[in-house]
Amino acid sequence: MKQALTITKMKKMKQQGEAISMLTAYDYPSAKLAEEAGIDIILVGDSLGNVVLGYDTTIPVTLDDMVYHTRATVRGAANTFVVADLSFMTYRLSVETTLRNAARLMQEGRAHAVKMEGGTDIADEVAALVRAGIPVMGHIGLTPQSVHQLGGYKVQGKLPKEAQQLIDDAKALEAAGAFAIVLELVTEPLAAAITRELSIPTIGIGAGRGCDGQVLVYHDLLKYASPYREKKFVKTYADIGTTIREAISSYVTEVKSRAFPAEQHAFGVQEQSEIASLYGGQEQAAAASESPAKELLHQGGART
Repeated sequence: MKQALTITKMKKMKQQGEAISMLTAYDYPSAKLAEEAGIDIILVGDSLGNVVLGYDTTIPVTLDDMVYHTRATVRGAANTFVVADLSFMTYRLSVETTLRNAARLMQEGRAHAVKMEGGTDIADEVAALVRAGIPVMGHIGLTPQSVHQLGGYKVQGKLPKEAQQLIDDAKALEAAGAFAIVLELVTEPLAAAITRELSIPTIGIGAGRGCDGQVLVYHDLLKYASPYREKKFVKTYADIGTTIREAISSYVTEVKSRAFPAEQHAFGVQEQSEIASLYGGQEQAAAASESPAKELLHQGGART
């Protein structure tokens, strides 16, 4: 049986040059499939706002949303390390607020760790969580919760001043006790430099080849969206969206033409053993045999 990664193991993977795979998941079936496929870490990202809840940004996602989806995800991936996002404005207000909200993700959501967007500006809160026994994954570069302030979804770290700030942010998060840092939409040379500077793993998304691991959004990897918007930093491994659409279209066509259900999808009760199976046991079958519906059952099924 697969065993969940630990923070110690992740750090060792970095030291040994073993890449870390991370994937978002937001519910029981997707988490279960991800675990069965051998993923190292599952992230219950607030990106669920975009790909599951239909929002334009992650900002409307609430803590209740995150707790609900994290709890379902953990049930599907009992043997995988699960990280959950602290959503917009569930931190930065005060250390006490941050502790309380992170505790909900751990206790109610059953997450193994939380993820927070920001650098030097949230280092004190990260340190407080770590002291309280809550593992924290950092997130710098493009931080979607600040998309309006950043002026859109743009690559970060192009200018020397921006690059230096990201390096400072990464070091501040490490010093505060973060066990790993996501680098999103950061130039490849800068992401590689940050990775070399840190003793904790970096997980890249649109940050090139120099990171210690990579993360993709479940729905991007599988092209599970309509319409799907191509992204330079994403590689799609299947077109599940088209498969689902075509399957449902075939179902609609067969219902309209009455090709479904066919004879093999219908029940005709002829034998006592079939009655027992239908009603769930011998006692129920005996009761059914004495009921006014007995004759109808032997004719092939009761009518309403």
